Amino acid sequence: MKTVFINCSPKKRFCASSYFIMLERLFVSGEKVTEVLRTKSDHERILNHVTDADSVVFSLPLYVDGIPSHVMRFMEVLESYCREKDLHFGVYCIANNGFIEGRQNEPLMQIFENFCARSGLRWGGGTGIGGGVMLNVTRILFAVQAVLLMVNMILSGVQTGNFLPKDYLLNFAENTLFLLFLNIGVLWYLGGMGNAVRKKSFFGKKYTRIMLPSFIFIIFADIFFFVVSVIEGGIFRGWLAKKQVENVNGDRK
Repeated sequence: MKTVFINCSPKKRFCASSYFIMLERLFVSGEKVTEVLRTKSDHERILNHVTDADSVVFSLPLYVDGIPSHVMRFMEVLESYCREKDLHFGVYCIANNGFIEGRQNEPLMQIFENFCARSGLRWGGGTGIGGGVMLNVTRILFAVQAVLLMVNMILSGVQTGNFLPKDYLLNFAENTLFLLFLNIGVLWYLGGMGNAVRKKSFFGKKYTRIMLPSFIFIIFADIFFFVVSVIEGGIFRGWLAKKQVENVNGDRK
């Protein structure tokens, strides 16, 4: 069995879509291929992989209650390709958004369902995830905690001869359990979807979110996006950013 995972996020690194693909791969067996879709140059490479695929899993962010434009263009190409080659693989979707409610992804799911009906593909369903950006941060926090644990273990070993300090290990275990709790809904539904992919069966549309109360999520989300906005160019995006100027030939410099 061959499953093709397509990361459709336009971001080049640390995107939520890649995080959810990493989790979903844990629940799928057989041959697994992960591809990145950002530009037209990626189309031919991905089409070659889906030709003999049993299932294709799209992982993408919600853009204005719909699909990012570069993904829509690929879907138009894929529709024609599947009709020409008479392909009927299963299609599954992992959609995430920055809002707290995963059900915000419902319009995007409907687009994929209609795409499958038009292309002759088998719609398998998908998982809509709320708070995708914050969930993506949890893997970064886990990596930081793991590094700090290793450093503390080394320092403890050098200073006291005990390379397995109980306090540090317990603290790491508690923090890890908390991060797992935040992701528990995502893990549950991605696990169910992985089972459907293995069985080539219908999963349906399921929706989940980061396991935080809404009022707490809003506070942390506001702080996060404020900080990101300042770092990437000012409160209103662009005040502090380096400007690109076009020369007489239309080139940017």
